[in-house]
Amino acid sequence: MTEPPLDPGEYTIQELGPEIQTIEDVDGLRAILEAEAAGENRAGAKTLIESRIEKFSEDEEEAGEIDPAEMTAAEVGNALQDIDDPDELERIRDAEAAGESRDSVLTLVDNRLDSVRGSDEEAAAVVPPEEKHPDLDHPTADKRHVRALEDGTYGDMWMYCETQAGELIDASLEMLGKARELMDDYTDEYDAEEKVVAVLVGDDVAGHAETCIEHGADVVVYHEDARLSRFRHEPYTRVFCDMARWGGDPGAGNPDPAEWRDYDEPRYVLFPATHNGRDLSALVQAELDSGLASDCSGLYIENAVISNPAKTGGEDREFERVLHMKRPDFSGFEYSTILCLDNPSREFHPQGASVIPGSFETPEPDPEREGEVVEHEFALDEEWFRVDVEEFDRLEGGVDLTGHEVIVALGRGIGADPTHGMELGLDLVDAFEDAALGISRGIVTSSYQFEGHVERYAAEERQIGETGQEVEPDLYVAAGISGAIQHKVGMDESDTIVAINTDPEADIRDFSDYFIDGDLFEVLPRLTEALESGELDAEAVADGGETE
Repeated sequence: MTEPPLDPGEYTIQELGPEIQTIEDVDGLRAILEAEAAGENRAGAKTLIESRIEKFSEDEEEAGEIDPAEMTAAEVGNALQDIDDPDELERIRDAEAAGESRDSVLTLVDNRLDSVRGSDEEAAAVVPPEEKHPDLDHPTADKRHVRALEDGTYGDMWMYCETQAGELIDASLEMLGKARELMDDYTDEYDAEEKVVAVLVGDDVAGHAETCIEHGADVVVYHEDARLSRFRHEPYTRVFCDMARWGGDPGAGNPDPAEWRDYDEPRYVLFPATHNGRDLSALVQAELDSGLASDCSGLYIENAVISNPAKTGGEDREFERVLHMKRPDFSGFEYSTILCLDNPSREFHPQGASVIPGSFETPEPDPEREGEVVEHEFALDEEWFRVDVEEFDRLEGGVDLTGHEVIVALGRGIGADPTHGMELGLDLVDAFEDAALGISRGIVTSSYQFEGHVERYAAEERQIGETGQEVEPDLYVAAGISGAIQHKVGMDESDTIVAINTDPEADIRDFSDYFIDGDLFEVLPRLTEALESGELDAEAVADGGETE
């Protein structure tokens, strides 16, 4: 029997995923799978290992000649990723052109050809759309789109500090602290002193400049205008992008002189992943012709060696000072790390991310810190304000789940009787002195029908997780929640986690302090009764099920 190259029992499921990505020995992977089956036997861990084994098994299969006529466009796209021979790609293109001649398939083949020929300057040349397709009308040809710089210079980490109703939001301060930490490490690693630049846009925002400096900013650039008191897509985007270029011609570089900066565009940009932050981050990065990793919860900077020919032109290449942006992936089992890199025919800056509020701790303010405050001057076009909101209502407060000693969270496990399940959760909340009710995204997106007296508790404002609130109570009771990473990031800093689930293989078991194998409809009433009586019988609570 092959000795496993690592012991899966020493890793959580989230940690195991990245570890096995480095293992390319199929026998070693099978040995790890056997070790997991003989040990903790976690379903999620086995799925990860089996997926890795399956990848190599597919690679070992003899690839037959592709006939695009027998495949959907999506199937052709998947098959093309394994083909690096330009002659074979040309054959597939000719076969498609002689057959159905689907535009989508022809585009996929052309894109793959561009990728494998990345080192060929002639193939890498950018052809404007109006020249590539002269027969088409281009109603958006006059759009002021900014292409990536040629031989541009980049510096600093820019941080959009969002305000709402005139107040600086907590997420802005959290991210300033993280940006300060990243750039301090950057200075040590690369022996290059680059700054944290806070960006303020709105009406009467200059007053927040000192707060930004106290929390980590070296420079605060602000733009004030009474018309910007509420977030507006176009003017906010225009202002931020003009700040980023500092009035320079993006095609030629050469920004206007500024005492505090001497580069063409920011090296990195960060935005809070709020409703407005998500909008602005996508618009700014598109306008600057760069990319965006959204809803991240982890960031670090280091060099990266990339072997993908689409990114390197055919040879391994080391990219320096790369912002690594971690976010929960869609499988719910592990994190993905996003790198903002593109093909060798262009630059790819600023490297940008939006960050889930609550991902980082708010730093302690340092009133002794000093920084520079810069006013940005830029004429706003009246056309950007042609649509206005004449009347609106502002919600007062909403539901804030943070700060409570106890959170009782309900998931899809209430599906058998949603209203009764919600009632049981509320009963348990009432049994504690300081508790609140939260829900998983599964309830928010479900079609459950709730009776009127509990319907408001199923609203999105109570959602906990990646796209909801992040909480850190003394006690977190998760009832009927499977424990996907998207939910985990919202509650895994809780001091004590108690999970109730009928599935003993549920992922939440891996990061719970106590797991009750039982039906929440049976367990919750017993927990409530135990709290009210002051006596807890664990086996009785679990109704004969397993506790740990």
